[in-house]
Amino acid sequence: MQIDLIQEARRQAEICNACRYCEGYCSVFPSLHDKRAFSDGDITQLANLCHNCRGCYYACQYTAPHEFDLNLPAALAEVRQDSWEEFAYPSAIAGQFQKNGMAIVIAATVCFALLFALARWLGQGDGEGFYAVMSHGLMVAIFAPAFLFPLFSIAISLRRYWVATDGRKVRLKHVSEAFGAAANMRNLSGGHGDGCNFEDEDRFTQARRFAHQFVLYGFALCFASTSSGTILHYVFDMHAPYGFWSLPKLLGVPGGIAMTFGAVWLAHLKLKADPNLGAKTARSGEFGFIALLGFVGFSGLALFALGQTALMPTILVLHLGAVLGFFLLMPYTKMAHGFYRLAALVRDAQRRTP
Repeated sequence: MQIDLIQEARRQAEICNACRYCEGYCSVFPSLHDKRAFSDGDITQLANLCHNCRGCYYACQYTAPHEFDLNLPAALAEVRQDSWEEFAYPSAIAGQFQKNGMAIVIAATVCFALLFALARWLGQGDGEGFYAVMSHGLMVAIFAPAFLFPLFSIAISLRRYWVATDGRKVRLKHVSEAFGAAANMRNLSGGHGDGCNFEDEDRFTQARRFAHQFVLYGFALCFASTSSGTILHYVFDMHAPYGFWSLPKLLGVPGGIAMTFGAVWLAHLKLKADPNLGAKTARSGEFGFIALLGFVGFSGLALFALGQTALMPTILVLHLGAVLGFFLLMPYTKMAHGFYRLAALVRDAQRRTP
């Protein structure tokens, strides 16, 4: 991890600890004020606990042009981003994605789509609907390893994070508290629950919290849709295509709408936000991830709407290419931040309830 980033974040944290004006703000400050000195692991924990709501920056009396030049959201964002790159497995890919995220997303989607198109040309499927274009067996053979790899990679990353932050034995109540905070995204509502200052300077809004919830629960619905289809196929011997009133469609369609809408909303908010209060080097990676997430949802909806037309095979290979790219790139995208944030919330629950 870059020592200069840690040192700068430590300098600012020590000033904040002496001032304590933001004592009632987000989860970062109770944790910060619980210390008198900060190890590298403490700074990494604070960075991953921070949701970058930016309320502390706009309330602070020591920002530039004051000689202290505090910008705690940016300092923690840089450490947070650097920690993700260091803990990622393999770590070299993470750094490249943050610098060239949009280009990598486009290249991965197009290349994987071409591979699926080639597979279709070499031999069509023998089923109905999508499986007339590509067999079910081929899809499973491709996507099963692609699904397992990010889980393996993220597990290694989280273990590295846990060791670096001196994590202790986890109890059920710690996990329960962390999942509760993550589910309602309490920390995205700011320290007093009035909302974030992310996109509108000193005006409080809940927009960023709601946009994240659209993405999170939209993704959860899409995942539940795929899982239900898998159960119907292997347990009940009910094979796709499924009708609109089937469980996969009832879960997947609203999930795709929510995920697409949430991704567009997040991109809009990020364009309005001040880039100087975040990790500027990761901007391409952040927009690349949002674009990929939004395209997965949108192409899935297009596939549903145009599944009975001549455009279906083209949309299918593009959708599958985006989904495959999403899974393989997951450990290096902003998607990984959800796992780190959850780990940070568990650590914070340990601090509050030993």
